[in-house]
Amino acid sequence: MTSPHNLEGRHALVTGASSGLGWQFALTLARAGAKVTLAARRTEKLESLAAEIASFDGRALPVRMDVTDVKSIHDAVQVAETELGPVNILVNNSGVSAQCPAERVTEEDFDYVMDTNGKGAFFAAQTVGQSMIRHGQGGKIINIASVAATRVLKQSVTYCMSKAAVAHMTRALADEWGRYKIQVNCLNPGYIVTELNQEYWETDPGKRLISKLPGRKVGTPADLDGALLLLAGPGSDFMTGSVIAVDDGMTAQGF
Repeated sequence: MTSPHNLEGRHALVTGASSGLGWQFALTLARAGAKVTLAARRTEKLESLAAEIASFDGRALPVRMDVTDVKSIHDAVQVAETELGPVNILVNNSGVSAQCPAERVTEEDFDYVMDTNGKGAFFAAQTVGQSMIRHGQGGKIINIASVAATRVLKQSVTYCMSKAAVAHMTRALADEWGRYKIQVNCLNPGYIVTELNQEYWETDPGKRLISKLPGRKVGTPADLDGALLLLAGPGSDFMTGSVIAVDDGMTAQGF
């Protein structure tokens, strides 16, 4: 019986692969056998990740991609497909946040978040989706949103808006592209420890927040591996338009 997590012969493209969740997603897909294109603006970080993947005989291609620049997206996908063949799996992961009270959000703040999380996510999905349609073999698009897509995070109005847009985009693309055998699904992670927020969880406010969570803990990037591999592999061939919370019960708390 073929393993539902065996991705041998598949080509996965991970945006925002230079750190955090994207780094982990790329490692996980490579360990499952996929060839992985590592896309981000910081290519020096990608070289380190590619070397780590090569250390266990995986194959990875670093490419520069700025998701706020549509031409950059098109150029990166073209390079990826020239080197590794058609993209079968997109992990649409690039994202930024800017905490600020709603009354103080500037146009620059708004554009910073929405250009990456909204516009960037759409045009990355569109570019890869066009390729999948052209090649006629279907594929998997995995959009990374957040619990902020369904519940409010304090002083994060633009982030909440952008991630709600990603979740609804997932449903719209699933409806349009199902006829092409493209499954479009979404992960909504809860609080995950990364190098960017690690120190916060050791502070008194961080500890107080943890004490209010259902499991009294925050996750690690590896806690998303199971859901990622499900959506990337054949186990999700009858799933599309799904939005999956991986948040240790945060969504169940409501607002």
